[in-house]
Amino acid sequence: MEFFKRTWAEIDLNALDENTNAIRAALPTGTEMMAVVKADAYGHGDRMVSRELESLGIKWFGVSNLEEAVSLRAAGIRGEILIFGYTPPGFAGELSHQNISQAVLNADYAKELSQAAQQAGVTVKGHLKIDTGMGRIGFSCGHPDDTLDDLIHCCKLPGLSITGIFSHFSSSDDPSPEGIAYTKEQQRRFDAVIRGLKEHGISIPFRHLQNSAGIVSYSDFHYEGVRAGIILYGQPLDFLPGHEIRLRPVMSLRSTVAMVKTVEQGDCISYSRTFTAPKKMRVATIPIGYADGYLRAFSNRADVLIRGKRAPVIGNVCMDQLMVDVSHIPDASVNDLVTLAGRDGSEEISFSELAGIAGTIHYELLCLVGKRVPRVFLRNGKVVEVRDLNSF
Repeated sequence: MEFFKRTWAEIDLNALDENTNAIRAALPTGTEMMAVVKADAYGHGDRMVSRELESLGIKWFGVSNLEEAVSLRAAGIRGEILIFGYTPPGFAGELSHQNISQAVLNADYAKELSQAAQQAGVTVKGHLKIDTGMGRIGFSCGHPDDTLDDLIHCCKLPGLSITGIFSHFSSSDDPSPEGIAYTKEQQRRFDAVIRGLKEHGISIPFRHLQNSAGIVSYSDFHYEGVRAGIILYGQPLDFLPGHEIRLRPVMSLRSTVAMVKTVEQGDCISYSRTFTAPKKMRVATIPIGYADGYLRAFSNRADVLIRGKRAPVIGNVCMDQLMVDVSHIPDASVNDLVTLAGRDGSEEISFSELAGIAGTIHYELLCLVGKRVPRVFLRNGKVVEVRDLNSF
């Protein structure tokens, strides 16, 4: 299957399958994995990724908003879909007709969603969101009695069917004693809410608390579901030593050499003249830039791989292009494969390495890979589908 080879992201479906099976194998019996496919499946392509996961038996999908949920339904995804964020209550009819579950964020929102559902003549499935310490959205645990009263009231509202309850860790990726203590306190608060509801005769069938770091570090927390995000895409949690889930990166970022030229000592490269050639050099131009999600922060700091060797980025990364030093790669030529993130031979550049250079996290870099970058899906090394929003 042909595609326009300027810059593209390769999505390895075999790696996705292996990661999925490895995560599920690490879960307690009876615990289901919810695949977090929000933000276009962390930049990997939510429709294709979700189809692949559904074929593996995944039944739950987590998204950020209604648009993402409806897109999955349009792609033929039949499993349960949960929206983590806010949906205007006026879309209660759409939530019901599309069989999409909605996070119930607080008592006022629950009341508005109930009223909208009744007006539309539908019932909306909801998961109660409990803020146990993230400080973002959800029923606050700051006043346990008030929170419990609100939750009990929500469970009895007409037009709402509460089928799940969940919270979100803020520090499960922090292995320090303080981080561990905070995470366990979040679990204690979550369990206290569930226990309080049970004492009032309310038992909610689907409970989920662990995110990726929670799956890895707190495998003794047993609930009906867990939410696998970054680890699903094979990105390691390097800050959590000793975890035993074997992962393979799903995405590689590739490009090609557009031009190779010789520059003389004293010649300047790119905007603002941040690099001046210290000697005669061979320089390759690569058609990728910050508009594609390759950050300007990588200027003069990151490497790429050409013919299995590292080539340093020189000068400022431009919107659509960048330059690298290939003086030590004498055979480098136009149309050579360039790996910005991924493996070439024995060398590898990880998104974690790039995140360290940019002072960010690999989550952000994956999500920033631009929409004009085609996603090329591979199985057994062969292209099986291409998603290219710029095809002509």
